[in-house]
Amino acid sequence: MQEMRRGIFAGSAVAVLLLTAGCGLSDNPSGKSDAVQPVGDSKQLGSLYGSGSGSGSGYGSGADAGYGGDTGAAAAGAGAAAGQLKVQELPNLGSTVTDGQGITLYRFDKDTAKPPKSNCEGDCAKAWPAVAADDASAGAGIDAGLLGSVARADGTKQLTLGGWPVYRYAKDTKPGDTLGEGVGGTWHVLGPDGKPAAPAKPGGAGADPAAPAVPAVPPKKGALSVNANAQLGNIVADGEGRTLYRFDKDSAWPMKIGCVDSCVDTWKPAKPVDKAEVSGIPAELVGSVKRPDGSEQLTIDCWPVYTFTGDKEPGDISGHNKQGLWFAVTDKGKKAKAA
Repeated sequence: MQEMRRGIFAGSAVAVLLLTAGCGLSDNPSGKSDAVQPVGDSKQLGSLYGSGSGSGSGYGSGADAGYGGDTGAAAAGAGAAAGQLKVQELPNLGSTVTDGQGITLYRFDKDTAKPPKSNCEGDCAKAWPAVAADDASAGAGIDAGLLGSVARADGTKQLTLGGWPVYRYAKDTKPGDTLGEGVGGTWHVLGPDGKPAAPAKPGGAGADPAAPAVPAVPPKKGALSVNANAQLGNIVADGEGRTLYRFDKDSAWPMKIGCVDSCVDTWKPAKPVDKAEVSGIPAELVGSVKRPDGSEQLTIDCWPVYTFTGDKEPGDISGHNKQGLWFAVTDKGKKAKAA
């Protein structure tokens, strides 16, 4: 009798799981129930999917004191002089500043430029090593008059550009890495004028005349729309034109949400929408899921979707292929190509 009860209970549990989870395996749309419950609690998911205090979070911010530890090229060069600064062109960021070794340099929105002051000390400075002012010089494309220095709390001199204190990021391991872009919504790759780096506007100075024109798609407030991107094709945006992303550490079956706790400081869960107001994407791909905190999140093709705090303008895609885990979503509900 006891064995029979166990069998009945197990069968019931499977039936409940199948009824509550309306989304199918991986990338296969189900067309069934719009809302599903996530499997597991937030602590369990944090352990499984790297959210919270672990160093492998996949979103570059959180409770880990070192924000990735002293393992990157930037950390190895902590306190080292920048040498001759260089300007590097990156597809999604435009003109960016690197040190003499090609390591990307950053600025912190919580610092000040007038007067110059660093507000990154202690554990913050372990993740974001200050760039020493000694021997720094301006290379081509950088106005030497914008270089300066500021005294830190420990008495060392930190390089400034346009008044802004300059940093490296501990998780950048090689020249060209920009893993610090958009972390916490406050850290940004440095542009040659001291402002956050940003790609040239279409048709403006520096625009590629050979690049195909990207037709503007007027977003519908409170709905979904599709932006035609020259690099990624047709990608889904929210009602304000902000690109929507999916996270490889989430899962569509069983429904699991890996972006919890401090992850949502950087990656904001998108709110559910009315299917009747969806434009450019099949309505049957649109659904919602209940997050571990009880709030509802938009899903596309059964995957929870997010906006990125590092995107500053409608149509920006600076979160795409972030850390090899975050990807824009196509109008077919799939993740956009990495390149």
